[in-house]
Amino acid sequence: MIRSVAECDSPDDLKADAHLWHMDLLARAGRLDELATRGETDRHAQRRLDRLLYEEDRDSELRHRALHGDKYALYLLVRLLRERGEQAAAQRAVAEIDETNAYAWQLANEPSAR
Repeated sequence: MIRSVAECDSPDDLKADAHLWHMDLLARAGRLDELATRGETDRHAQRRLDRLLYEEDRDSELRHRALHGDKYALYLLVRLLRERGEQAAAQRAVAEIDETNAYAWQLANEPSAR
């Protein structure tokens, strides 16, 4: 039902909100395959999938997505590692995945809040 109203990047706020809601419903239903397929062409699906992987502490899947060019997955991977207290692992991840990414380095090198 939502899919019939939802439209990615629609100038109509109702359609755009319905699209975001649809992506959230897919994530809540655990439909990772559908989010991944949609994420190939839909940045909202891609980001929602990344966020779900982060929330579920799935660092290996975030790493895989980051290795395939997903910058948001890299940022969430670094954040996840930092939250676990694994700053060295966060720094290694940036060095291995995208050593020229200044923002990822900034995230990896933030002083620990512990």
